[in-house]
Amino acid sequence: MIREAPEKKRSINATFYIFIILCLVSFSILFLSARNFTANVKESGLTMYSGLRASVYRFKSFISNTVLSVQELAILKEQYDELAERIGRYEQLEKTAAGIRQENNRLREQLDFSRDITYRHIAAEIIGSDPDNLFSALVINKGKRDGITVNMPVIAYQRTEKIQTSDMAPAGTVLIGKVVQAAQFESLVMPIYDTTSYISARLGESRIEGIVEGQGSPDVPLLLRFIRRQTRGEIGIGEQVITSGLGGVFPSGILLGRVSRVLYQDTDTSIEIELESSADFSRLEYVFVIDAYSTAVQRRTNEENEAGL
Repeated sequence: MIREAPEKKRSINATFYIFIILCLVSFSILFLSARNFTANVKESGLTMYSGLRASVYRFKSFISNTVLSVQELAILKEQYDELAERIGRYEQLEKTAAGIRQENNRLREQLDFSRDITYRHIAAEIIGSDPDNLFSALVINKGKRDGITVNMPVIAYQRTEKIQTSDMAPAGTVLIGKVVQAAQFESLVMPIYDTTSYISARLGESRIEGIVEGQGSPDVPLLLRFIRRQTRGEIGIGEQVITSGLGGVFPSGILLGRVSRVLYQDTDTSIEIELESSADFSRLEYVFVIDAYSTAVQRRTNEENEAGL
């Protein structure tokens, strides 16, 4: 009995020690597992937070870029409209400058032409047509106040005509018509194509004479009538027709037009000639009213003075 007690005591001690060891091992394993779990939880949380933060950043960047793009588009639209307006103004200025240059060139031509006219003359501008439609008349901006009277011839410059037909007028001089009414500040000019217009004329080369009549429109040829039939072979197409000076209204040598066609029948005793007018009435802007009578008187006076000397 005395021997069994120590052995039983040793057995209890051994069991206790084993229990202690197992508890320590269990606590160690549990501690390590808890650390791994905490680490995994932290890592998962960090991953989720990083993804959320990246999503928020991308969304924020998208909104910011969109707003900036809209602002930039608005600025670009404003700049585009401003540039388009400037270009429009520049184009308008360029057109205006081109128009001014053309006008200056036309005025320079008229000035050079005016300097070469020997006749006493008055420059005028066409400002309209006859308001009463009694004639195919043109209205000019000069009248009695400027020295214009009825029956004064009216001429113009035509750059396409290069041949001088009168020693009193330069090359390019063409006949437009004559003054039929003169008011204080305006006058009516009856053009050569009017049906009541009759002008003594002759052919420039063959010197055949006749009467030029208008047919009512600048688009219809003039008609040279009362030409002797025997002279038909002397008339050439394209030959110039000029004023003859007979009748005392129009001075001689002013260009009327060119022969375009000869009209005749075997039974007629005279022939007629169609003329293409040298004056381009569709582009007519400036004319010159000439005082042929005063010029002739002054010329005669000068010749008499020179003869007296």
